Amino acid sequence: MASTDPRPLTGEPLSLELVNTRWHSNGSIRDLLAEQGGPELWLDAVGLADRCPATEATLAALLQARDALVAAMRSPAEPSAQARAALNSVLAHARVRREFTEAGPASNVEADDPAWLAAWLAADDYLTLSSGAPDRIRRCAGEQCVLHFFDTSQNGRRRWCSMATCGNRNKASRHYARTRVQH
Repeated sequence: MASTDPRPLTGEPLSLELVNTRWHSNGSIRDLLAEQGGPELWLDAVGLADRCPATEATLAALLQARDALVAAMRSPAEPSAQARAALNSVLAHARVRREFTEAGPASNVEADDPAWLAAWLAADDYLTLSSGAPDRIRRCAGEQCVLHFFDTSQNGRRRWCSMATCGNRNKASRHYARTRVQH
């Protein structure tokens, strides 16, 4: 893919990569999946371009999965019944088939339609994160930020999608508030 990935936060688990296709930019929400070539760019960035077609049906599946993930992430430790149903609706489009091959045990994802593979993989990734450490799935503490991350810090106290952006903005605003009070 010729374009560079414009998202401010990358390198997260797949479910968070999908949620983070929306972010604040210059006072408004930017949506990579709504941009020309955006779905293709995202599939390429997360290593799925060779497995998942960049079609309108794939885009629709990704949007449904993203909405379901955002709903589930509102309360990762206890998602609502509606959020669970939305996520299960995405998960219903594929299954894992296990078999014993010449090379040993193998697991293969079988989607009912190739357009659902990327969406299913993102939803399945969320199940993996949720089963291990749902409290480490976090939304950035930045006031205007909508990005999510998986806290891999040793002490589990990460608050920002990026210390260089949201963390620095918070520090600067606290400093400004302190200096303003002093004058």
